[in-house]
Amino acid sequence: MRRDIFQAVADPTRRSIIALLAIQAMTPNAIAENFDTSRQSVSKHLRILTECELVKQEQQGREIYYSLEIEKMKEIDKWLNQFREIWETKFNQLDEVLLTLKNQKK
Repeated sequence: MRRDIFQAVADPTRRSIIALLAIQAMTPNAIAENFDTSRQSVSKHLRILTECELVKQEQQGREIYYSLEIEKMKEIDKWLNQFREIWETKFNQLDEVLLTLKNQKK
């Protein structure tokens, strides 16, 4: 089943896994050591992240390493950017109002 990347980042554990993998590729066991959940639970989160194409698997000898797909994160950034632009406009308008008020008091 193809999942949406926003489903992946909706869960706090998956966001934490993404943060770990942003630093370096890790094995499932190494990832699981950072959480108070079972290895099986972490594997489920990794499967969802893989289905969303936010992480990829790479076999190195007998170990499987997971790493972050940075390009896929750009989809999230693109979506968030529209809100950044709205808020920047609102803050700029507020700055203008405050500057006008300040100048009126002088």
